[in-house]
Amino acid sequence: MLALEFPGSKRLVDALNAAVCHDCPTKITDDLRNTLCELIRDPAVKLPDCCYERAADHYARRELYRSEEHGFSVIAMTWGPGQGTPIHDHCGMWCVEGVWHGALEITPYELTEQRDGKYHFEPRGTMHVGPGSAGSLIPPHEYHTIRNPSRDAIAVTLHVYRGAMTQCSVFRPIDERWYDRDQRQLSLDATH
Repeated sequence: MLALEFPGSKRLVDALNAAVCHDCPTKITDDLRNTLCELIRDPAVKLPDCCYERAADHYARRELYRSEEHGFSVIAMTWGPGQGTPIHDHCGMWCVEGVWHGALEITPYELTEQRDGKYHFEPRGTMHVGPGSAGSLIPPHEYHTIRNPSRDAIAVTLHVYRGAMTQCSVFRPIDERWYDRDQRQLSLDATH
């Protein structure tokens, strides 16, 4: 189901549909990562104008496509200056994320201990990524933060999830060592 028509939308949908035709999550995410990098660099594919409109109080999420045949969804996210996420997961779903515009700071985390409803994470390095780059997350290695480090520019990313990403777990620090877990319902912003 195409939520929005935009220049190159058919090319984007056809390429993503072809990339998910595997049984192995690693093969799917490898193909999607390569496909996203090609699509981002293709001047014939232009995301809708709404994808470049930031929300003042949160990063914006806009659904561009949901595959009825394969079940995956495509969400464009717009990150205002300084906007980001706490440590979060993807509820056990694989995901491929590509930077369409601007730059992001991404930090993967490893869950090293879980005790009495508390969680301990260790960061695994921080990556600074720009347009044309893409990465993937395959559970159980899905914990991470994303942040737009710019003081004045937006960033736009395209995320391909195994299914509809409607909720996730977020982790908030309790003290220097432990985090608390909370479920967050994810909403979509207008695509006018």
